[in-house]
Amino acid sequence: MKKSHPMRRIVLASAATVSGIVLLLSLKPDSDPAGAAAAVPPQSSVQGGAQAAGAGSFTGDVQQTQYGPVQVRLTVAGGKITVAEAVQHPKGGQSDQINGNAVPKLNQAVVTAQSAQIDAVSGATFTSTGYKKSLQSAIDKMKASAGSAQGSGAGAAQVSGTFTGDAEETQYGVVQVRITVQNNKITKSEAVQAPKGGRSDQITADAVPKLGQAVVAAQSPNVDMVSGATYTSTGYKKSLQSAIDKANASASTQGSGSQGSGSSQGSGSSQGSGSGSSQGSGSQGAGSAQASGTFTGSVVQTQYGPVQVRVTVAGGKITKAEAVQQPKGGMSDQINGDAVPKLNQAAVASGDGDIDAVSGATYTSGGYKKSLQSALDQAGG
Repeated sequence: MKKSHPMRRIVLASAATVSGIVLLLSLKPDSDPAGAAAAVPPQSSVQGGAQAAGAGSFTGDVQQTQYGPVQVRLTVAGGKITVAEAVQHPKGGQSDQINGNAVPKLNQAVVTAQSAQIDAVSGATFTSTGYKKSLQSAIDKMKASAGSAQGSGAGAAQVSGTFTGDAEETQYGVVQVRITVQNNKITKSEAVQAPKGGRSDQITADAVPKLGQAVVAAQSPNVDMVSGATYTSTGYKKSLQSAIDKANASASTQGSGSQGSGSSQGSGSSQGSGSGSSQGSGSQGAGSAQASGTFTGSVVQTQYGPVQVRVTVAGGKITKAEAVQQPKGGMSDQINGDAVPKLNQAAVASGDGDIDAVSGATYTSGGYKKSLQSALDQAGG
C-alpha cells in the first residue's frame, strides 16, 4: 500500500479538528445560560456588589394628568431597555378602554425606540404626555446609574439601610413591603401593611413570613407565590420590587458622590442602620453619607382621595416638602388649600415625619404623614 505523505496527514488532521469545532458550535443551545440570565430583571447592587452599567429596574417620577397619575418603570439589561411598563395610569370609565389600548403601544414603542422619542397614541393624548415625561425621568435615572457604576470602579457604593416599597392595592387590602439591606444583601423582608380581617388574618399570618424568608434566601423578587395567598403574594412581590428599585437608586446617588474610600455608609448609615442614622437632625457622624435628591413617597389612600408627598433633601436636610397628590373637589379644595401648605412647612421645620395633624384635615394629615415617612425611608431618614 502506498504510504501517506507526512504533510498530507497533518492537513487531514487539521481539517478534522476544524470540522469538530464547527459541529460543537452548531450544537449550542438556542438560549444559553448567560442569555437567559439577562432576560430576568437584574438584581443590581442589592444582590451582590455594584450593579453593572446600564442594568437594573428604574422607575420614573409620577406625572399627574387631567385623568389621573402616570408612572413608568423600565427594565434594562446590557445597556438596552428590555421591558417598559406603566405601573400607574388613569383608570375608571373611558380611561380603562383608552389605556387598555394605548399603554401596550407606548410600552412597545419604548423598547423599539430605546429612547423617550416616541409618538403619542391617537385618542390618548394626556396619558401619552404623562407617560413620556415619566419615561424620561426613568431614563435619566438609568443614565445616572450607569455613569456612577462606570466611574466608581472598585470603590462602588455598598448599600445598607431600610427601604420601603410602594403600597400595592389588592382585592383584599393593601400590601406594602420594607426590606433591610446590609452591604448589598437583603437581610430582612417584612410586610408593613397586609390584608386584615376575617380569613385574611389567617392567610396573611401564614403567607407573609414565608414570603419574607423566600426573599432573603433568593436575594430577589423572583420568589414563588404562597399557595392560597395569590393576591397577597402578587402585591408583596410588586411592592418588594419597588423597594429594591429604591435601594438601587440609593446606590446610584451614593456612587456619584465623594464619600470616602470605604463603604459609603458604614456604621453611620444614612439609612438608619447606625448611630448617625437621623438625617433631619444633622447628627450623622463624620464618615456618614448625607442624602441629597428628590424622594417621592408612596401613594396613601384616604377616605377623600389619595395623598402623595415628595421631599427635596440636601445635605441630609429636608429643604422642600410638597403634596404631588391630595384630595380634590368640593370642600376638599378649601380644606387642603389651607392644610397642605402648613404640613409642608411643618415637614421642613421638623426635618422628619413626626409632625402634627392640621385641625379640620385629619384624613389628609394622616395620609400626608404616611407618605412623607415613606419618602424619608427612601432618603434614609
